[in-house]
Amino acid sequence: MRYLLCIVVSTIMLTAAASAQLPTKGNVFFVYSYYRAEIVSNDAINLNGWNASLEGNFLPWIGIVGDLGGTYGSHVGEHNYLFGPRASLRIGKYRPFAELLIGAAHINISNGFATDTSFANAVGGGLDYQIFGPVSWRGQLDWIHTRFFSNGQNDVRFSTGIAVHF
Repeated sequence: MRYLLCIVVSTIMLTAAASAQLPTKGNVFFVYSYYRAEIVSNDAINLNGWNASLEGNFLPWIGIVGDLGGTYGSHVGEHNYLFGPRASLRIGKYRPFAELLIGAAHINISNGFATDTSFANAVGGGLDYQIFGPVSWRGQLDWIHTRFFSNGQNDVRFSTGIAVHF
């Protein structure tokens, strides 16, 4: 936990130093997502789906993010509903960011045979590369922790696609 706190504080301090860059008010992101999900310990499956987020900046380098995702595989579907702060900075055409999100997750196995809802938290980050004007290409990687069926899961989500800044 201390390591995570150091990363977040360092990112905030570095972004404060870069606040002279012209910030945007926020961005929207709706893209493809790959999810490596642990249903039970040592039994992971690959899921594919979508990820959508909306960020609003209240400081030049700090924003609040609402993040929704749905991933699906053979007989399994999982949805994540996350919310939290994101720290970012702009360096030329690049915008690296780090985030800490909390919320809920829901899993559905074999079309309703087994379902569960859990508290979820995510730690991650990514990089936007400005293609032109307000349009950027984003790569994002998140570690998501859930607790379905009284077992802890540590999952990884990778999302990539177009982000539009406003």
